[in-house]
Amino acid sequence: MCGLLTFVSAHGTALQRQEALTAALATMRHRGPDDTRVKAATAAGQESDGADVIMGFNRLAIIDLEHSHQPMEYADGRYLISFNGEIYNYIELREQLQKECGATFTSQGDTEVIAAAYHHWGRDMVHRLRGMFALVIWDSHERVLFGARDCFGIKPLHYLTTPDGLWVASEKKVLLPFLAELETDVDTSATSLDTAALSHYLTLQYIPDPATAHRAIRRLAPGHWFVYRPGGEIEITRYHRVQFRPQNTDESVFKKIQDTLRESVRMHLRSDVPVGCFLSSGIDSTAVVALAREVRPDLQTFTIGYEVSGYDETEVARQSAQWLGVSTITTTIGPTDMMEALPRIVWHLDDPVADPSLVPLYFLARTASQHVTVVLSGEGADELFGGYGIYREPQSLRPLTQAPAPLQRGLRALARVIPEGVRGRSYLERGTTPLEERYYGNARIFTEPEKALLMRQYDPAVRYTDVTAPFYAECAGLDDITRMQYIDIHTWLRGDILYKADRMSMAHSLELRVPFLDLEVLKVAETLPPHWKVTRRGVRKYALRRALEGVVPPAIVNRPKRGFPTPTRVWLADPMYEWARKILTDSAADKYLDLQYALRLLEAHRRGEADHSRKVWTVLVFCIWHAIFVERSIDPTPMSATTVL
Repeated sequence: MCGLLTFVSAHGTALQRQEALTAALATMRHRGPDDTRVKAATAAGQESDGADVIMGFNRLAIIDLEHSHQPMEYADGRYLISFNGEIYNYIELREQLQKECGATFTSQGDTEVIAAAYHHWGRDMVHRLRGMFALVIWDSHERVLFGARDCFGIKPLHYLTTPDGLWVASEKKVLLPFLAELETDVDTSATSLDTAALSHYLTLQYIPDPATAHRAIRRLAPGHWFVYRPGGEIEITRYHRVQFRPQNTDESVFKKIQDTLRESVRMHLRSDVPVGCFLSSGIDSTAVVALAREVRPDLQTFTIGYEVSGYDETEVARQSAQWLGVSTITTTIGPTDMMEALPRIVWHLDDPVADPSLVPLYFLARTASQHVTVVLSGEGADELFGGYGIYREPQSLRPLTQAPAPLQRGLRALARVIPEGVRGRSYLERGTTPLEERYYGNARIFTEPEKALLMRQYDPAVRYTDVTAPFYAECAGLDDITRMQYIDIHTWLRGDILYKADRMSMAHSLELRVPFLDLEVLKVAETLPPHWKVTRRGVRKYALRRALEGVVPPAIVNRPKRGFPTPTRVWLADPMYEWARKILTDSAADKYLDLQYALRLLEAHRRGEADHSRKVWTVLVFCIWHAIFVERSIDPTPMSATTVL
């Protein structure tokens, strides 16, 4: 787990950027505190001070600690590679390359295996990589940079094109100094805030790939690769697509799920440094812990809680740990912790993400990093196996969705005259709205009418369907539950769940691994029929729960999903109220948002008139982001002595 920064010059003058690259690389030292190296590749026929490419790398050493330094050369210097992530089947690939291709190796890690695979198998080698990755490989013979990102989007990869060449980085903040190269006296639109991205953020609570908050900086989408030749255009290709194909399989699939997940956990435990697990009260993380302790009986687990009734789940986690025979370390946080840490958290995020659960994740990762270097976690199970409560909606809405069109139109008209908040209105609205228009992921923050009141530059042409429509087109013909999963895998999972997991863990130089998001596990999940995801009685993740009977504690098998819930609703009404009010009052983000409107939401929330906590939190996070990256009125770097800058 590391941080990479690469520059490919359009003019063969990459070495002139070495000082600037080294300075920028230091900004994400937290991603790799063990080693920092910079290496250039000289172009044939150039002067000695010329170079096509220069790569910088911060390493968090996990495997082959004494070797596998990066950037790494391969094939007598033909290739130069920087790679962030872990390839869990690197041992098997290494043996295959040796046997079939005669490949030779000088290290024992996965980086050299990737380089060898690229040399012998070409770009299609990405299909053989079982793991998480964001990588760049420079081929000095062909004078081409190849980059790729894993199919789920576990590891990030950003890029910026300037007149002088292409920049590629693990984090966006390291690219910000180079935005100035795009500014002119006439046009600064490329470096300004992307208001379309802001609009999507206010709806979804994150900015969807490939956009970022800055127009000129983009994210390579998951399951894509790019090719760049100096002086040319970046060429992006999609190499992976989720292929849901529900089948009427028999109950033998339950054992297949367990066996495949067990193998995935075993491979995810490969490490030369200490490994632990996150543990909540739900089945996903508990399953990972249960399977991991089969290999490592001395496994350490980590959980988090609050001294707020209804939100703390540490007691259930402790009971699970006791049942499984593993130790657990508990962290408890309060509203003061959240308020003090949020600027630092937003700095690590690069772009605003308004998921309150990233705050406890930040503190959980901080505690874990004091004991281990790697943790396994349960992200991805809900998207693959049908775990979200909203997935029951196709069943509950069936009386309306299957009604004749004239009746649906009448019920829709009736819904319009029912006052907002009156029981039944939402049911009628959603049941008479096509899935493609009503479902755009797990988070639904501000509606379009609300955004029209909140945004200074509201554009009604920018809609959430811009994000989801292409994915709905790809999964046409599937049942509604599977289509909702498809949308979440391509939006919510990568934009929120995995984004925050990467940033909050790497903030503390901690590598987070997700065994559910494994290609072999995905292949099994792709075949499940809808009734084994959500039963007629509304049981979610049915097949996974059946598969884990006898593996996890009996009390956990049918326990509802909890994750790491946060008492934001409670705290914003009292202990965090003055803090929130001051942020909204003082922020210069009023240029983009009507903060008086946000203040009215805060006041109504405090009075208990409605739960506006998610809306207020979404605006607060943007205001803090704006203060850090636009106003520069907040310097978050002194936040914690325990965090590496």
